[in-house]
Amino acid sequence: MTAAVPDPPDETVLNTFEHDGYAIIRNALNPALLSPLLTAAEQLLASTITRGRDQGGDGKDGFRGVLDLDQTFLPLLDNPRTLPTLVRLLSPNIHLLSAHLIALPTGPPRTIRTPQRPGWHRDMYGVSDDLGLTQTPRLAIKVAHYLTPITPDCGLTMFLPGSHTLTSAPTIAPQAIDPDGARTPQLTSTDVVLFENRTWHASGINTSGSPRIALMLQYGFRWLQPVDDPSTLHADPCLTPIQQQLLGMPDRNEDGSLAKGRGAVPLRRWSGRR
Repeated sequence: MTAAVPDPPDETVLNTFEHDGYAIIRNALNPALLSPLLTAAEQLLASTITRGRDQGGDGKDGFRGVLDLDQTFLPLLDNPRTLPTLVRLLSPNIHLLSAHLIALPTGPPRTIRTPQRPGWHRDMYGVSDDLGLTQTPRLAIKVAHYLTPITPDCGLTMFLPGSHTLTSAPTIAPQAIDPDGARTPQLTSTDVVLFENRTWHASGINTSGSPRIALMLQYGFRWLQPVDDPSTLHADPCLTPIQQQLLGMPDRNEDGSLAKGRGAVPLRRWSGRR
């Protein structure tokens, strides 16, 4: 699906991301993909598959490593509407860290998030634990795709603008569940949200009557360990070189010998960046 020549990223999106720690890319999804993506997600969630299953005590359900479970999701991996922005904000030396399908259950307000457990967090929490909040760099960016209909009560992910620069956790008032300034992005079904590992965020409250299903694709530097189990897809000859890179193709020559840096060549050539 990767375009032969990438369109340059939208400078407004880049500037918003740098300022807020997240940004919306409008019309990033091909409308023809929406129905097949939702069908694939619902079939996985209804299955008895345990490989990569990620179920939470709060009623959440989902899977990690979903590209290996169903290749219907593969066109999102190298979406030409999102990939140039990811490369500009990180570098061409990236791969996929996680493909996380999440079904947020519906219910009365505050069944999952409460004042005692508000749910606001940064991703890659181990980095902040090891390095401290003030020393944590931008390492990864998630692309949030919402597969079920977007309604005001479906529980979209909320964000705290500018929180990627905070040096301490955001303050939440007593008996509240959200910090002042928290926002729910205004999206349509073909929009996606990009946010980085340092941006504080939380699931919204889903009272729509149906699960809210999202697919979060997280991209990061190739020297970072993927969160999901290692993908088995990268050696598939039917994939493009860019898809192979993003799925973890190692630094190897065609004969199997070591070739340092070769694994990032596809995106470097495509993007024209070093």
